[in-house]
Amino acid sequence: MKEARDALSPERRRRLTDALRRGAVPETGLGALAVGLARFETAVDAELDSVATGSAVFKAVRGEYGSGKTFFTRWLAERAKQRDFAVAEVQVSENETPLHRLETVYRRLTERLATASFPPSAFRPVVDAWFYALEEDALAAGATDEGLGEAAEALLAARLAEVSRTAPMFAAALRGYRRAQEAGDEETAASLIAWLGGQPHVAASARRGAGVRGDLDHFGALGFLQGLLTVLRDSGHPGLLLVLDEVETLQRVRSDARDKALNALRQLIDEVHAGRFPGLYLLITGTPAFYEGAQGAQRLSPLAQRLATDFTTDARFDNPRAVQLRLPGFTVESLTELGGRVRDLYARESTAAARIHGVVDDAYIAELARAVAGGLGGKVGIAPRLFLKKLVSDVLDRVDQFPEFDPHRHYAPTLSTAELTQVERNAAAQNDRADDIPLDL
Repeated sequence: MKEARDALSPERRRRLTDALRRGAVPETGLGALAVGLARFETAVDAELDSVATGSAVFKAVRGEYGSGKTFFTRWLAERAKQRDFAVAEVQVSENETPLHRLETVYRRLTERLATASFPPSAFRPVVDAWFYALEEDALAAGATDEGLGEAAEALLAARLAEVSRTAPMFAAALRGYRRAQEAGDEETAASLIAWLGGQPHVAASARRGAGVRGDLDHFGALGFLQGLLTVLRDSGHPGLLLVLDEVETLQRVRSDARDKALNALRQLIDEVHAGRFPGLYLLITGTPAFYEGAQGAQRLSPLAQRLATDFTTDARFDNPRAVQLRLPGFTVESLTELGGRVRDLYARESTAAARIHGVVDDAYIAELARAVAGGLGGKVGIAPRLFLKKLVSDVLDRVDQFPEFDPHRHYAPTLSTAELTQVERNAAAQNDRADDIPLDL
């Protein structure tokens, strides 16, 4: 793990500590902070390698708030990008991304699509790279410059033949996009790439020119996902990691929408296992209440059966190859280890590294971890976000900038309701003063 920390560039270290300073989960560099995830590495790496060779995987992650679900998914995304996967993290939402309307999920997927080279949205760069690869393959097969367009068109038809059987408009829109690009018609090209990305209300004139009509619907989205996987594979990305985050929100929607969403999830799982989406690693995250509660997966027996995993044994013996993974959450000891890693990363970019290590030693970090957890009613599991925010912003930044600052003497940490999420407020409310809680350090 020390090697992972050392491998981070100075810029990535700065971005990582800046995210922690804001109380956010970093987008990159998570391998350096992956406390407690070593148990999953072998299994998920094997699954990613399997997906890269044309298989498909479905995985479910469970954990309470603060157990590290978002951290886990972004850690996995980094490992996927190291294998040239594309990744997309989609937040399930009743209003913005209802799971029972898969066209909205596909739309958010293309909006959030990222690769190691391109941040979101990487959808258009991926499509452009695909056409470039088609032309290169056509030239390698003997096509002349004069016949390149026709040869590339033939390759397009061949590689999308399977997709065209279920989503013929996907291939038609790609052809239309290519023709618009060649003609220098950026307006039409932009409209068609938006339509391919599932965006509604695309200009009718652009759609007519490509021979496509209407907007993407729930069932068409599955065909478009197949098409996207084909495009990704042929443009140098052997797989797609798609994260559907916070599926527990389904428990709070209307009963009819909830039932449709649960069935849509069951359908997606079945399609993955049936081999319809080679190159897809589908991951969902949720709380134990979603997997076990009457308003969650248990509401639909076929879905509950597909997600069923035995967690009655000691967590040390959880099977990382199972369909469901349990994140046990943090202890004071693991929180202290995490804080030590953050301190070490911070010190590498500081001119006061020796003083940082001397003043913010492991003993102090453990005291701060216990203090923050105590301010949250002793719930260590929900403490990491606030603990790291205070460690970086209130302690390390001050030690770095002020030579006379000693956190033991000059810092009395508190928790203010303004900086707490609702879950954190509920935990903090167990203390005497919920509006401004002094922490015993």
